[in-house]
Amino acid sequence: MDQRKSQNNNMLIAFLTLLGVLAVVILIGFFMLRKGPEIIQGQAEVTEYRISGKVPGRILEYRVKEGDKVSKGDTLVLLEAPEVHAKMLQAEAAQAAAQAQQDKAYKGARAEQIQAAYEMWQKAKAGLDIAEKSYKRVKNLYDQGVLPAQKFDEAAAQLSAMQATEKAAEAQYTMAKNGAEREDKMAAEALVNRAKGAVAEVESYIKETVLLAPVDGEVSEIFPKEGELVGTGAPIINLSKMDDMWVTFNVREDLLVDLTVGKVVEAYVPALDRNIKVKINYMKDLGTYAAWKATKTTGQYDMKTFEVRGLPVEKIEGLRPGMSVILKE
Repeated sequence: MDQRKSQNNNMLIAFLTLLGVLAVVILIGFFMLRKGPEIIQGQAEVTEYRISGKVPGRILEYRVKEGDKVSKGDTLVLLEAPEVHAKMLQAEAAQAAAQAQQDKAYKGARAEQIQAAYEMWQKAKAGLDIAEKSYKRVKNLYDQGVLPAQKFDEAAAQLSAMQATEKAAEAQYTMAKNGAEREDKMAAEALVNRAKGAVAEVESYIKETVLLAPVDGEVSEIFPKEGELVGTGAPIINLSKMDDMWVTFNVREDLLVDLTVGKVVEAYVPALDRNIKVKINYMKDLGTYAAWKATKTTGQYDMKTFEVRGLPVEKIEGLRPGMSVILKE
């Protein structure tokens, strides 16, 4: 009798113990599986400038290192591009040749050539004077019937020939004195301008071998090392504009109820252990690739994700790009 009663008590204790364990498990599961508050986490971002060159070359020297603060116009890196300097020599030689052609066109013939053309003209004038006198004598004799028509025709032809020779000699002298034609001068000037343009182009490439800071900022990253080759447009340095900072969040659309453009919200920065105020200034959906898929086939719908940006209401000392920012409800 006592033994049976003892067994019943043991079974009751075991049963109660089991119920207690089940109750504890249920409570733990309830609290662990219960949906907690939504946490919207973002991070601080900053405007970055990617420094690159227009010409390919080799990294000759860095004037800065990562973490340095620079001002607009500071030299960041020097590139070595011997091919560009070789093109400059070619362009300068072409400019010198074009300039010489233009000088020749504007200067005209040499003084000796002008004098020679003038003497030939004077000679032709003297010959024309003699031909005119001879023609007059022959014509008088021909009119008197002393000379035959053949002699008169020869004198007339001689006069016409000397008139043409005198005009040709005068034209040669005028051309030598005036120099090249207007079209020739214009062509020579165009060649000079083209050569100057080539020199200016190469000069612009040479300037691209010295890369300057476009804004005040901080060197956040340097990609190639000194001595390495870089191509046209290849990134060399990332420059962060530290006074242009914002925070960005990726927010599911059902949590956008209290987030509107222009609203000031409160956020928490764990790295600084402080709260900050942020004014929302940008909101855009991230597209279908960032949609939250429904967990059931009925009664739910796919929700998009929106990028929400905000600007700190006041300057936050110590806030750095990449720091987490927790949006408070």
